[in-house]
Amino acid sequence: MNLEKVVFGFFVLLAATLNFGFFLGDISRPELHSVYELFAAVVVNLIATVLKFGDRTQIGAVHLATSLVADLQLIAAAVTWTVAANIAGDGLTATETAAVVSLSGGALLANVVSVILLLVETVTYHRNQ
Repeated sequence: MNLEKVVFGFFVLLAATLNFGFFLGDISRPELHSVYELFAAVVVNLIATVLKFGDRTQIGAVHLATSLVADLQLIAAAVTWTVAANIAGDGLTATETAAVVSLSGGALLANVVSVILLLVETVTYHRNQ
């Protein structure tokens, strides 16, 4: 068993599941979306991105691209949440919550693509052995 592949797969799947956990729930109700889960999703996605550097294959490049998209969207969601909750006078309203959850939905789609690529890569690797 290749420990590097296990760690890589772990972080790719953890990134997707954390993002899914944050995304799940009524889009306009901030109490259903934990800021801590969003923070964890951002951190784990960044770790997954770092792990994807160095792979010089075509599928590795697409892995990195999906991770960068997820990072960008989750960071935008975190900034939107922070501005709405701490800087804007109204606090975290239904409109801002919908924007944050929508951005995390885009990141979730990128994470799903990454998981599919991981599965395809795994199946292809098994067939070549």
